[in-house]
Amino acid sequence: MKSSSKVMYGLTVFLAVTAVIYILGTMYVDDRGSVMGLEWVGTTALVLSAALTMMLGLYINITERRTDVLPEDWEEAEVADKAGTLGFFSPGSIWPAAMSGAIALLGFGIIFMHYWLIAVGALALIYTVAKLNFQYGVPREKH
Repeated sequence: MKSSSKVMYGLTVFLAVTAVIYILGTMYVDDRGSVMGLEWVGTTALVLSAALTMMLGLYINITERRTDVLPEDWEEAEVADKAGTLGFFSPGSIWPAAMSGAIALLGFGIIFMHYWLIAVGALALIYTVAKLNFQYGVPREKH
């Protein structure tokens, strides 16, 4: 096993043990000293978190078996060995700021329960997301 899957399996064991302790602790402890039922919210959260880390660990383990030695598993690796193409980031796009404004409008509409502001914010958010996604799909002279 490689390091990433070991981390996920360790988290799975920790969350499973914590879930068992939490179940026993909440099932038999009450302020009045009487037996309570199971506390469902925390139990569900811990059990589902353990299941999620187990699934992620299995996925990472399967994909690590198919790949060659990764730089993080190689003792003599340099930082530059892992670095690659990080992607394309638009240097001068206005649309992320416009999206933030649209999210603010939508948030204020939800906070103050003004339906017209919710509608305006949602439409502005849809418009700005579309413009952000399609900004390089139009010719340069139409920017």
